[in-house]
Order: sequence, then structure tokens, then C-alpha cells
Amino acid sequence: MDRGTEREAPPSRGAGDQASGGAGAGSAGPSGGAGRADAGRVPLAVVVVDREGLVSHWSAGARRLFGVAREEAIGQPAIDLLPVSGALPDPDDDFADDLYGDHAVHEGLGPGLDSSLDRGLGYPAAGRARLTVPARDDDHRRVDVLWWAYPLVGPGTERLLVLAADAAALRPGRPADPSAVERIAPGFALHTDFPGAQELARRLPEILPSMSVGDSARIVAQVLELGYPVMEFSQNDRVPVTPDWGVARRVERRARRERAARAAAEGAPTARDPVDEGEDLEYVAVRERLEFLNEVSGKIGTSLDLLRTVDEVSRAVVPRFTDVAGTYLREQVVAGEGFPDGVPDTTTLWHRVAVEHTDEPGRWDDVVPVGEAVQFPAHTPFFRCLTTGEPVLVPWISEQQGHAIAAQFEKRDIRPLITGRSMLVVPLKARNVVLGFMILLRHPERALFTDMDRVTGAELAARAGLVLDNARMYTHQESVAETLQDSMLPHIPPRRAGCELATRYLPGTLLGRVGGDWFDTVKLPGARTALVVGDVMGHGLNSAAMMGQLRTAVQTMAALDLPPAQLLRNLDDLAQRLGDAYLATCLYAVYDPIASELHLANAGHIPPVLVRAADGRSELLDLPTGAPIGVGGVPFEAVRVRVRPGDRLVMCTDGLVETRGEDIGVGLAALCESAAHPAASMDDACDTIVRALAATFAETGRGGRKDDVALLMARLSGIAPDDVAEWRLDLDPAQAARARAAVRERLRDWRLDALADPAELMVSELVTNALRHSRRRPVALRLVRGDTLLCEVEDDDHELPNLLSAGPGDEAGRGLRVVSALARGWGASRTAEGKSVWFELTLPPR
Repeated sequence: MDRGTEREAPPSRGAGDQASGGAGAGSAGPSGGAGRADAGRVPLAVVVVDREGLVSHWSAGARRLFGVAREEAIGQPAIDLLPVSGALPDPDDDFADDLYGDHAVHEGLGPGLDSSLDRGLGYPAAGRARLTVPARDDDHRRVDVLWWAYPLVGPGTERLLVLAADAAALRPGRPADPSAVERIAPGFALHTDFPGAQELARRLPEILPSMSVGDSARIVAQVLELGYPVMEFSQNDRVPVTPDWGVARRVERRARRERAARAAAEGAPTARDPVDEGEDLEYVAVRERLEFLNEVSGKIGTSLDLLRTVDEVSRAVVPRFTDVAGTYLREQVVAGEGFPDGVPDTTTLWHRVAVEHTDEPGRWDDVVPVGEAVQFPAHTPFFRCLTTGEPVLVPWISEQQGHAIAAQFEKRDIRPLITGRSMLVVPLKARNVVLGFMILLRHPERALFTDMDRVTGAELAARAGLVLDNARMYTHQESVAETLQDSMLPHIPPRRAGCELATRYLPGTLLGRVGGDWFDTVKLPGARTALVVGDVMGHGLNSAAMMGQLRTAVQTMAALDLPPAQLLRNLDDLAQRLGDAYLATCLYAVYDPIASELHLANAGHIPPVLVRAADGRSELLDLPTGAPIGVGGVPFEAVRVRVRPGDRLVMCTDGLVETRGEDIGVGLAALCESAAHPAASMDDACDTIVRALAATFAETGRGGRKDDVALLMARLSGIAPDDVAEWRLDLDPAQAARARAAVRERLRDWRLDALADPAELMVSELVTNALRHSRRRPVALRLVRGDTLLCEVEDDDHELPNLLSAGPGDEAGRGLRVVSALARGWGASRTAEGKSVWFELTLPPR
């Protein structure tokens, strides 16, 4: 708005739906003649549509334009009240021809407002429709309506802002000067009374991305000063985003029609008017840009993978729009993390994630390698873009400018890459947050970037920013889900006493990273190991939370050395106390490497596979199936299976062997076959099984795996009899000396003399305590040489010892403190006959 022009006083709040001529209300036309046709106010309807497609705001201007009262419109489907038709004006209507232009009549005005209401467009749209509205005395009238639809992005319920105006309001005082205005674009008021209006007024440059920064600032100032919506009439503004609706140069068009009519009457050929040609070229250029933006929108966002999205954007703009496109993202965006609020500064790290160009191969690789993290210094176009969030245009980089920009970078000389080129830097942002930016460069022989290109680039970046933000949020959520899942799954050591272990966990789908499948191993007394695989039915956080509770319960009960069937019975009782919303299956096995035996119980889980080392034969173990955990009232049975050193036990959840529409027997057969394949390592064996099952289901054509998978494999190496020494000690205090001597002698035979002194001291303490508290049964002493030296002392007293604080004069409490100080680890647990106290020592290097 022209600052030197007189204006009418702003209306009251009740008149807050008027529009003002953006060229200066009441000002003289460019030729200094009478006031322009667009001077004064044009009624402007303001309507807001929520995410359900219902009207949430209906202004007084909307009531006047559409003839529907506010109380009748609020809460009604917007598609029933607004001009959804895309019908063209009457070709014989001179005013319509003046108003919309020749190509508006002959080329069509594009989709109606119903497209915006139905599909929820992610970019501004505009159009024109003719509709019948109620009038007084039960009459109706025809209204020619201009409309603009702007999508609203934010946490509120509002989805679409619709502005509309009566085209007939422009008829009085139609422009009489050929230089009269020919483009219109609405502005938005500060004082409109629906939620979020003030924020929308401040964000006018984003709501109207087709405007230049200067025009947006001027209209914002006008809106804030006048306090009501404005309809901006601009003679020179070109709007590439919204269609080319405009106020035509009436006199010039009429003169051209009259000349064409005379030429036709005289039978002379009609010459092509240069003005027409210029306007056609302009229209073609605008249409091409619209087509380009729509084409790019269709090519990007095909996946939620962040780097793939960046690659799609880069390939979409090179070489059609630019010759070089370098994309930079904030470090936290690449890592899938959140970042602090506020404007980036010179310390912010930006990762170069893509460089697409048409130059000779390798020219950019050494100077600006992909993957590098850089900081951008101040006083550069890049820093100005990332701090203001606005595109920065450098039409032509001179040698002086190239030197000034390159001087800000210490490591590399970028002058050869940028000097003599046209550069456009556009921000990639969403919800007012700059996620990154793109540096676009054109070759010297190509047309320079223009203000129109800046607008196009900004619109392109805005659409790409939204897609990248979706990918960023997905990456962040995926990272959170993976962290949660990893925290709930145990870190299994590669070895336990007498066995080697390997595991795999595979999430079901990209959108369901958290599930209820789990595996675990628990160290038990007697060099035994508990092996567990379970599956909580369902997916998501609730299933994962239930899984965490059950896994913790299994660990606790396993440490108490409960028999497998009893453990599942207790777990079932616990699940019922936690609630009846979830069921789970569980397979629990105890491996005794000294007895070469498996003790297993099953609660509705698929059976394990045992691969025999002797002949490579694999078999599904025949176990009593049992009911799932949480059913209640069903007994569980346990079985014992003899194994040999080198046998392998494979336990998994049903996600590995079952897919929708396929018999689970197919998957179990494939599991048995793939488990029998020889492998160089346990990890290779797990990978072989996973690949084989995936290939099996791919061949059936039933689709890929949808459920998550937990896989636990154990090679049952066993412990040789020569590595085990056992003694029975009578209930005689003198037996403590015998125990010390026996341990020292056996360690000498095992060539573990370095461990003799601490082992003898700790054995003496434990045996002495056992002899003192045992009642009838002899004390059992056992040494086991495996990955560590294990010593166990058993007696028939069920009371577990506690680590006490012994004072200088106390006689009790010192023994366990000695054990705790010298041993690698120690513990105590109850047994069927009493208790077992054990300690471990690290074997010396061989």
C-alpha cells in the first residue's frame, strides 16, 4: 500500500470482512486520472473448515455473499455451502471476459473448491464459480464468486482457510486505462475472530507463498494497520502457485476484439497481436511452472526414508530447474533426533546428504563430498537463508562475490564451482523450523535465476520440507522404537557354561518396530543355563510393556531355580493378576552341560528344533503343547531330552515360520531343513535360517513376513567329565581341611596353580559354614572347569546366607566378605534339598 495515499478510517470489528485495494484506496490511477476501479473496499468472505470438513468459522462477509446465517453454517459440511463448482463464466459476458481473461474462458479454470475440500490440498488453490444463493422474500440470485483456498498446518483443528469475493463488486467503475491492474490475491486479517487468526496474520508470507517477500511485508503492514481482510490488486504481480485469475486490461482487450471483428468483416487475414503473443508466452510460462511443481510433488514423498526422499527431490530439479543441487540437513534431522528451539547459528552442524549435478563425473566429489558435516559462517548467502528461513537469490556470482563467499570457508576453495553461475538458496522447513536447505546453481550458459524462479524454488522447497519433515518424524519415531525395543531385549553373552549362544530379533514391519517377542538366557546353579523364548500376542507399546513384565518375572523365577513346569505355572498366575487383556506363549528350557540333558516345558509355543551333531539330522521336539500364558487353570508338563556335545537347539517365535494364508507346517519344515545346514559360526547359522525362511515365503507368493521374530540358538557343547570334580564331606569340622587339600590337588592337576590360594581360602569358608549349618545330609563340594572356575558347596539348610557388616569384635560375617572380595562372582540359591552357595574365578590366560 502506498504510504503517501489517504485512506478511509478502519471499520469497526463488525465490519471486519471488508477488503481494501492494495494499490491505495482512493488514489488516482497511474495516468493521474480518475480513481481506479479497485479503489475502496470489496466485500471479502472468510470461512474456516476443520479437519472433518465442517465449517468452524463463518464471517459476516460470508453471510452477505452466500446468504446463509452464521448460526446455520457453523458445524455444517462446507461442501454444501461453498462454491464447489468449477463452471466457466458465460463466454458472451463482456465483464467476465474482462475479469478473467481470454485464456480463463477458453482454457478452463481447473478443479473446483470441492477438490480442496475432498482431498485436503497441501498447497494454495484458487478458482471461480457461479452459484445460486438465497435472497430476500424466498427469492434466489446468481453470484459470480472468486475463491482462494489455503491449507492450514498446525496443532489446531482448522484445516482449510477459504476466502471468497463477489466478482460483481468489481463492475462499478471498471478500469478505463489500458494499464489498469490485472492480478489479484487476497490478504488475511489480524482481527478475524477464529482461533489462530493472529498467528495466521503473522504468517502471511507462508499462507501466500506465491507472493514476493516485499509484497508480503507490505500487505502484512496494511493488515495490521487497517485490521480487516484485504484484497490485493497488483498490476505487476505474477502468481505461479494460484491459477492466473485476474482483472484484464478491458479497453485494450475490447480494442483488439473490435480490430479482429473489422478484419473478419473485410475478409482480411487476422494478424497476430504482439501483445497477445506476449501474454500467451507469459501464460505458457506460468502454466509450465505449475506443471513442474505438480510433477515434482508427484515424484517426492514415495517413501518415509529420509535419504531416499532427498534423492527424489534432487533428481526432480536436476536438470529441469537447475544444473546443480546440493542438499544439507541439520545433524539432528539425519540422526532422527530432536533439536533445540531457536534459530541456527554458526556452530550448527549441517550434513551434506546429496549433490546432484550435470557436470563431469567427480568434479564435485573431492571439494564437497557427500556425508561431510560442515558449519556455515556468517555473512554468506547460505547462513542468511538458514537463519531467516527465506530464499536467497544471487543472480550472478562475480569473481569478487565468489572470492568473498569462498573466503568464509577455510578448508576448500569453492570458487571454481560457484563463480560465474547463478545461485538460489532455498530453505527446507516445516512448521516454521528450518530442517535444511538446498543450494541450486545454473551453468553460465543457462538463463539466470529470476524472482519468478525464487518463488518457484521457495514453493518447491516448501513442499519438499513437508515431505522431509514427515520422513524426519518417522525416522525419529523409528529410532525411539528401536531404542525402546533394544532396552527391553537382553544382551546375551556369546557363551554360557557348556554352550555357545546366538540370537536375532527382527521387527515385523517398518511401522511396528516394537513388539512382544523376546528371548533370554539365565545363569543357574550347577553350571546350568535357562533358555527362554516368548511371544506376547499383539503389537505395539502395550505388547512390549507386557513382554517386559513377563521377561522380568521369568528372570526372577529362574534365579530361584524353579522347575520348568512350575515356573510356567507361576507365570500364568502372574499374567492373570496383571489383567486378562493379553495372552502370551513361552518355551522354557534348562540345559545341564554336565548331565548332557535338556529339561523343557511349553506354554502354547511352537516346538524347538534339535539338530543332532552325529548325523546332522534335525527334528521338532515332541513336547506337551500346554495352553498360552494367561489362559489359567491348565496344567503344564515338562520333559527331559538327552543331548550330546555339539547338538544345536533352535528356539523361535511363530513370526519366523508363519505367514498369512500359508500352512505353518511349511514354515516348520523349512526351519528344520535350514537349521541342519552346516555353518562356520553361530551367527552364520542364524542368518542362514532367516534367509531360508524369507525365501520360502517369497516363493509361495504370499508376501513377506509381517510379524516380529525372536530367534535363539544354542550349541550344546557340554562339559567333559575330566573337567568336573566332586566330593562328599561328612558332617565333621575336620572335613574342612580335607576340602582344602582336595581342591589344591585338583587345581594342580588342571595346571591352575595360580588359583590355588584364593580358591582354597574361599572353599574353606564355604565348607566350614555348610558343616556348621547342615543337619543330616553330607555336604557336597564340586569344582567345574569351563570358561571360568566354578566352585559349588551344597547342604541341606534352606536358609540363604546374607552378606553382613562385621565389626572388629564380631566372630560371624567375615567369610562371605572374603568370598565377595576375592571372587569374580558369587551367589546362593535354594535347591530341592537345601541350598547351594557358589563362586567363580577367572581362569588365567593360557
